[in-house]
Amino acid sequence: MLIPMSDKCWRNAGTSDSLPDDRTDHGFTLVELLVVMAIIATLLSIVAPKYFNSLDRSKETVLRQDLNIMRDAIDKFNSDTGKYPSELAELVEKRYLRSIPVDPLTESSDTWIAVPPPDAVGGVYDVRSGSSEQAKDGTSYGAW
Repeated sequence: MLIPMSDKCWRNAGTSDSLPDDRTDHGFTLVELLVVMAIIATLLSIVAPKYFNSLDRSKETVLRQDLNIMRDAIDKFNSDTGKYPSELAELVEKRYLRSIPVDPLTESSDTWIAVPPPDAVGGVYDVRSGSSEQAKDGTSYGAW
């Protein structure tokens, strides 16, 4: 006589087995898991370098944008006052910048290099990154 254990599972009344005789194994074998892991590792080895390369390019883009914003603020300050700011903080004090941006390469707002003007009137004529690293095009970030 068959006794129902659940909707899909029956057992014989005379046996102590809790599973039917025609049971099928559910799950993955070790070989199947290893194959899937190998496929995932291969895909990651293809994608990871592209991901990290895009991170470097995005840092370069942010650096170019920050330099352009600060240089524009220096030019506006010079146009309004007839002199260059004595330091980058003066651009924030006079509200030409909300804050000094963080250098995406050094991850600090204190590492910007202020370049003095050629006629030595004022303190900040140009600004450069304080990073000593090389860009993707082979130039130094400090030369931008």
